[in-house]
Amino acid sequence: MSTARNELPHRLRAALLMFGAMGLILWLTAIGFDYYRLPLAERPVHPRHWQLRPSGQIGLRVGMLSLGIFLCLFLYPLRKHWKPLQRIGKTRHWLDIHIILGLAVPVLVTFHSSLKLQGLAGMAYWIMMAIVVSGIAGRYLYAQIPRSVTMAEVSLRELQDTSQDLNREIRSQEVFDGADLREALQLPSAAQVDRMHLWQAIAWMSWLDVLRPFRMARLRRRVLSGSELMFSLGGLRSSNHPELEAVLAIVRRQGWLTAKILFLRRAGEIFHLWHVIHKPFSYSFAVLVFLHIGLAVLMGYF
Repeated sequence: MSTARNELPHRLRAALLMFGAMGLILWLTAIGFDYYRLPLAERPVHPRHWQLRPSGQIGLRVGMLSLGIFLCLFLYPLRKHWKPLQRIGKTRHWLDIHIILGLAVPVLVTFHSSLKLQGLAGMAYWIMMAIVVSGIAGRYLYAQIPRSVTMAEVSLRELQDTSQDLNREIRSQEVFDGADLREALQLPSAAQVDRMHLWQAIAWMSWLDVLRPFRMARLRRRVLSGSELMFSLGGLRSSNHPELEAVLAIVRRQGWLTAKILFLRRAGEIFHLWHVIHKPFSYSFAVLVFLHIGLAVLMGYF
């Protein structure tokens, strides 16, 4: 109960950040929709041009807000090296805020640019989008692996013990036969995973996570029929059978655990490679941002 109470302030902060960003984005869309969809040659005659252009009253403030949020993103990697920040909150909470802000920045930068993405600003923009994509992939990988070698060893043993317990619990149920369960829990072998290239391993990890709800739906269809099948959307939604859903929860957990055990080492390798890619993109974008600001100041835009 205390853990749930401790999670509430973080969830509230994250929700406020998310809704605040969404509210600002919706407001910018509402006031500038007619302007942003005009060809560049026709925009100077729009009544809001002097406000919404990149150096305008609104456009400039959105750009400054984007810069402030972008600089805040560097607090997350700085926290690893600065002890005062390490005493504030948990790493995963920092990561959640980092991701919310990281998703808000490209949208705000798009409004600041008024969809003019040429030259240095355009290059910085597409590097930023590459950072966003790699950041989403990094968050997925972060959830797949422990944070240290010791934790990896403990985590692997715990996963294996939990997996064995779940196997015994599944066998004690009589809802599905062995063939159904083997189909639902079907995975590549450990030897196949070891032979995979890293890009194949991450594709398999992602595909298994996408496939899991559909495998659970197939198991539901083995039991449900008629109106129950229709109201559960072909098995994709939970049914009104507590016993069935309890067994499916065990099977789903077992599938997730088995996949995590199988890909644990490869996920660590991919995460290391991700760091090699993500950081240079971030620093390159920072350099281009300050070059863009410097040129804007020299040219007298503000």
